[in-house]
Amino acid sequence: MANTKYSLVEVKRGDKRLEREFINLPKRLYKGDPYWVCPFDSSIEAVFDPAKNKLFQDGEAIRWVAYNAEGECVGRIAAFYDKTHAYGYEQPTGGCGFFEAIDDQELANMLFDASREWLLSRGMEAMDGPVNFGSRDAWWGLLVEGYEYQPLFENPYNPPYYKALFENYGFQNYFNQNTYVWNVYDDDVNEVVYDRVKRLMSTPGYRFSPIGNEDLYSAVEKFRNIYNKAWSLFTGVQPMTAEEARKMADTMAPIVDRNLIWFAYFNDEPIGFFIMVPDLNRLIGKYNGKFGLINKLRMMWDLKIRKRCDRVFAIIFGITPEFQGKGVESGFMKEMLERYVRTDRNQYRTIEFAWIGDFNPVMNRMVERYICARKHKVHTTYRYLFDRTKEFTRCPRVGFKPRPKTEEPAPKTEEPAPKAEGQEA
Repeated sequence: MANTKYSLVEVKRGDKRLEREFINLPKRLYKGDPYWVCPFDSSIEAVFDPAKNKLFQDGEAIRWVAYNAEGECVGRIAAFYDKTHAYGYEQPTGGCGFFEAIDDQELANMLFDASREWLLSRGMEAMDGPVNFGSRDAWWGLLVEGYEYQPLFENPYNPPYYKALFENYGFQNYFNQNTYVWNVYDDDVNEVVYDRVKRLMSTPGYRFSPIGNEDLYSAVEKFRNIYNKAWSLFTGVQPMTAEEARKMADTMAPIVDRNLIWFAYFNDEPIGFFIMVPDLNRLIGKYNGKFGLINKLRMMWDLKIRKRCDRVFAIIFGITPEFQGKGVESGFMKEMLERYVRTDRNQYRTIEFAWIGDFNPVMNRMVERYICARKHKVHTTYRYLFDRTKEFTRCPRVGFKPRPKTEEPAPKTEEPAPKAEGQEA
């Protein structure tokens, strides 16, 4: 692609030199930044490995690096799509991500143009960015508020000028992702929480407990069943398979703190979960992206023995639909506070609630009004429509499939009632 100042080179799989350029660019751009945490090289590489990323089964990805006239790498970007997600929108939509660049609009435009043209040639009519060629819980969105805070593990961090680079090109705000922080020893929950728990527990049968010594595969299978009921009310969400759940258990096993994974039960049937993990970014900054055996041992020593991690990452929360609106979320808060968070056994000082989309006002209100957490980071997912005459619309509020009204759960009998399906907002 011709350019007076810059040249663009495709990073082809197996070209070790260019793959290293792609990986190492942010290490140079962010050198000396006190807040940036270098991610694991292997985590980024896995996104573009067809053997490790299942989205290649019905999708494609491409990467580029950009050089200045002196031959120095000054920018990078990736573009990708998969048919399962692309055709779930009003127009076929791909994505661009892993954008890094010096502060130059001409360079940014060249990178965005390359992504747009490649996606257009594959039938796409829009691109979201910066997003991940994978799950939304990693590398999704552009940081637009909260530059003075360290990011959570695999959450994006970028300099403030990236916002202008995206918006000057024509990207528009599709939705915001809010992150809230709650200080364990300085903040308290709203008194309404305790009132709601009192009403909830007036119905016999409810209890809350951490997984303790439970087998992790057993716990993740309970999570899967609740998740598939809960998220079935979200349009476009695919059920989680048993294989995916077991892979999740294998991934989480080394870092799991069993005090941070809780389930809610009614008459001994699992009805909800609240999963948090220690935030690895408190430990891995000094690894410079390397995660071989020695650094794995160092991390486990710091995490399990020295207990140097002081921040928790609340990653997912859900309640089956027939138990929503009854105060189960308040039950989680009260029980976790009294039985772990506010005890001598707790080593953590802050809890961060991340990736709460502005299209989900119910969840934002719960975190702000009940937990009384403070919003301190905002990421934006942008969308660029290729047809510039087409009307742009922001992401609609959470769309639910209709579900029938349910009565208060009946006490457990010899003939259990059929289980309803649905999602926590």
